[in-house]
Amino acid sequence: MDVAKRLKKLPPYIFAEIDRKKKAAIEAGKSIINIGIGDPDRPTPKKILDFIKEAADNTANHTYPIGKGSKVFKQAVVKWMSKRFGVTVNDNEVMALIGAKDGITHLPLAFVNPGDVVLIPDPGYPGYTSGTILSGGTPYYMPLKESNGFLPDLDAIPEKVYKKAKIMHLNYPNNPTSAMADLKFYKKAIAKAKKYGFIISQDAPYSEVYFDPKDKPVSMLQIPGAKEHVIEFYSMSKTYNMTGWRVGFAVGGEKIINGLALVKENMDSGTVSALQEASARALFECEKEEKEIRDLYKKRAKIFTKGLRELGYEVIESKGTLYLWIKIPGKYTSMEFASKLLEEAGLVLTPGIGFGKSADKYVRIALTVEEPVIHQALERLKNLKF
Repeated sequence: MDVAKRLKKLPPYIFAEIDRKKKAAIEAGKSIINIGIGDPDRPTPKKILDFIKEAADNTANHTYPIGKGSKVFKQAVVKWMSKRFGVTVNDNEVMALIGAKDGITHLPLAFVNPGDVVLIPDPGYPGYTSGTILSGGTPYYMPLKESNGFLPDLDAIPEKVYKKAKIMHLNYPNNPTSAMADLKFYKKAIAKAKKYGFIISQDAPYSEVYFDPKDKPVSMLQIPGAKEHVIEFYSMSKTYNMTGWRVGFAVGGEKIINGLALVKENMDSGTVSALQEASARALFECEKEEKEIRDLYKKRAKIFTKGLRELGYEVIESKGTLYLWIKIPGKYTSMEFASKLLEEAGLVLTPGIGFGKSADKYVRIALTVEEPVIHQALERLKNLKF
């Protein structure tokens, strides 16, 4: 039985070869250090686990969590947006998600018709492309160049493309480059959205994983009049080491939220009520745990960056997220370089090509291993020859 034609349009899974080689190396008894996956290596804080246990004992949380989210969760998000960004939203402009990916990949189903264009950052999270293709849309890739601070050149996009655009995906702090965007850039993006009538989908799961308290990520919704064209996606995953619990939320214009909600009402039954209740508490009762997680990644980034630069690698300065973005030495492609590191040093990292064609001269390292393992990885890199 053949799969649907839409699935055949999805780009090939380029990590399959690396994964095959990794498994072969492990089976051969080789010691592997995995610095490729952006999944926190430390557990969910005990305080949050206690919140989850308490919420699970509440029988009111044992029924279907149908709708945009529980009252307690949506009100917590409303208060959090006000406290964190100074942004005023109401319950109708918020919805709970089964992780940010849930909202990002379902959004095109709500607004994109076959032939419509979706503007996608390159490099960018693969979900932007898969959501576009599965909705029948046409991806248009916006190169993120180091010379432009890894921001898309909005003026370089042809008007004929803008006229067909339904959604523009943005992602700051950025995965994989760790770049940040400011209100000046966002104002320009919103001006384009207003002129051509498209939605801006701002993917912000790393909004609380920043390294300079004086340079915190901002929200597009801080800009007057932005709501009409903006939806922002936030996540509990990276902020609180909760990737396995699958809780996120969307904030934006009511019409956009309603469109996404209509899709989700027909696709799933909502976010687990007990997890919504626990997450609502975490947003306001776990500032200490949040800071500890943020400081941990900052320390790891500093150690890894210093060590890599001493070895001659060109590392892009990371302002946040769980990643380092590194230029590849020599004439290797990202897949060739990743394969070499796996075969000769037992290091698994992410080839840039997995995020887009413009990233083929970079690799991404995840800061999701303990400090001794970072030093071990650096020691292995010392012995490599290029």
